[in-house]
Amino acid sequence: MPTSDPNKVVSESRFVTATPQEIFNLLADPAQHQLIDGSGSVKNASSSAPARLSLGAKFGMDMKIGMKYKITNEVVEFDEPNQIAWRHFGGHIWRYKLEAVEGGTQVTEQFDWNNSKSQLMMRVMRYPVKNRASIVATLDRLAAHFAKQ
Repeated sequence: MPTSDPNKVVSESRFVTATPQEIFNLLADPAQHQLIDGSGSVKNASSSAPARLSLGAKFGMDMKIGMKYKITNEVVEFDEPNQIAWRHFGGHIWRYKLEAVEGGTQVTEQFDWNNSKSQLMMRVMRYPVKNRASIVATLDRLAAHFAKQ
């Protein structure tokens, strides 16, 4: 089994006033990802995306970073309502860990680039630093989404 370098996992946490199941339901619905995306790159789930994700499910997303493009993700971790993660062809993983705490959930979002196919590009393009800022913004949006309910 390959070892994981903790220096290649960008991780941030935030308290959210919702249950793990409520948050998991949102994360398991690709059509909802645009609502909470802090990077501004997620535009829409493709029409072929499943209504609810499951382990091994593939889902396409319409994206935009400078120019429009499409990306297909595969769910690689699925432990309802505790953890969900997906990756695309680049090999890096977007992961959400949900832990019930008094009054809500401690949500941890991670960008795990241990298995990235382009480690040098990750460093040169400063994706770990940029993704940390996007993760913080996503967690803020997630918390605000549930605060409105």
